[in-house]
Amino acid sequence: MKQCLRCQKTYTDPTLNFCLEDGELLVAVDGPSRSGDDSPPTVMFEQGRRTNPVGWPANPPSAPPVQWQQPQMNPQQQFGGYPMTVSPNQTLAIVSLCLGISSITIGWCCYIGVLLAPAAMITGWISMSQIKSDPEKNGGRGMAIAGIATGAVYIVIMALIVVLYGAAIFLGSLN
Repeated sequence: MKQCLRCQKTYTDPTLNFCLEDGELLVAVDGPSRSGDDSPPTVMFEQGRRTNPVGWPANPPSAPPVQWQQPQMNPQQQFGGYPMTVSPNQTLAIVSLCLGISSITIGWCCYIGVLLAPAAMITGWISMSQIKSDPEKNGGRGMAIAGIATGAVYIVIMALIVVLYGAAIFLGSLN
């Protein structure tokens, strides 16, 4: 049985949840006496929850383990720097290689390779001299050589094209 708290109308249909008169939520009632508290009754258990302390020591240790104790001799040793290795500087060698590859691949467009190839050769030579003077600090010898070589290849091919084009013009004017 359910009852509306606002209009006090009682309904026997257990499927109704709201009052048909005013739409108020229906509350379940046990009989003629009505209680405003609709919460479930409190259940009391006999004993509390027991845990199973498997593997726990019977008597806890009086002192922390040795690895947790602080060293007594020199407490400043715990803050040290990380061991790092410094790789050699390869910046100019990489720039030389990139300029050399760019002179061969995109250097033919608007003859921009005429600027890129000498720049590749110059940065390659500077990188090679730095590597020769301090090999531990500077690296990238292979990339520097490749940059010099690709820049030189562009200049040689461009010189061949200019010579062949000039010869074709010269021989064409003789006829």
